[in-house]
Amino acid sequence: MIVEAHDLHHEFPEMADQIRELKMNNRHFAKLFDEYHELDHEVRRIEEEKEAASDERLEGLKVRRVALKDELYGMLTAAAV
Repeated sequence: MIVEAHDLHHEFPEMADQIRELKMNNRHFAKLFDEYHELDHEVRRIEEEKEAASDERLEGLKVRRVALKDELYGMLTAAAV
């Protein structure tokens, strides 16, 4: 099964500079960034069937990943202004 990449660099390639800048200079962004990537990795492992999980668990992880992505995107767009 091919699983699509959802890391922030693939999601927002045009914001690579802002991502790098905020990771280095904003602890809250860096914490959320790390949490997002840990969740993304866990979702990919489940989708690739390398790890077992219930459908409810997978959906919960995906919902949290989307919420984090929205928050991170808001921080990125605010930093770009």
